[in-house]
Amino acid sequence: MFKEVKLFFKEHPAKEGSSLTTPIIILHGLFGSSKNWVTVSDFLSSYSKVYTLDLRNHGDSPHSPDHSLSLMAEDVKEFLDDHGLEKVILLGHSMGGLVAMTFALKYPDLVSDLIIQDISPRDYEFKYEGELAVFHTDLSSFKNRQEIDSVASQFVPNPFIRNFLLMNLDRMEDGKYRWKLNVEAIERSKRVFQSEFNDPNKTYPGKTLFVIGGDSEYFHPTDIEIASKYFPNAKFETIPGGDHYIHFTKAKEFQAILTSFMDSIVS
Repeated sequence: MFKEVKLFFKEHPAKEGSSLTTPIIILHGLFGSSKNWVTVSDFLSSYSKVYTLDLRNHGDSPHSPDHSLSLMAEDVKEFLDDHGLEKVILLGHSMGGLVAMTFALKYPDLVSDLIIQDISPRDYEFKYEGELAVFHTDLSSFKNRQEIDSVASQFVPNPFIRNFLLMNLDRMEDGKYRWKLNVEAIERSKRVFQSEFNDPNKTYPGKTLFVIGGDSEYFHPTDIEIASKYFPNAKFETIPGGDHYIHFTKAKEFQAILTSFMDSIVS
């Protein structure tokens, strides 16, 4: 029987003058962690308390041999139960966005509002051979991150993506490095982004915002129709020239869109 795991989290208290009592939960993408969302969490804490979670097999959360959207959604449900949260605002990016949508469709009464970054409720191919090659690098002989980055550049030329991947490094007491990720479980779960959204009769009626990178390959124009079937109260905002990581690479524009959406919740 598959079992939920207790997720590691970081809590960002609501700032003085915050206007909402409903907490905000942020779910990161594949190969990410709560570490990637410090700036956005600080920004959103002006509205309410923010929890950033490490999904299973990522960051400081427990490892499990099983890795799927439905299981990760159940992990989030257990987090809500453990913390006595009756309703939350969910923000999810990429894999975290798929988890957030899976959760909202299964537990619509627990989600007051939904924010999805650059992903659609459909199947996606698991195409991360370069990233997996980086994570299969034997780290035993490396003395610093620069040496690891040099080897990683053979598999992932983009320095931004490499820096993102290397945030998963953990230096142990003996000075050697290890990957925090459960690479084996993730690699075995190459169907993780498939066949979860197959019931068009299941919808989430709450207010939903899709924030899209204009140059991203993850969200196509046809995805608006797909997303609207599951999320009939959805609004779509595109950031021109934005990539898949617009919360970082287009932070000013991303936060402006979040401000408008969060202000609409307050009012």
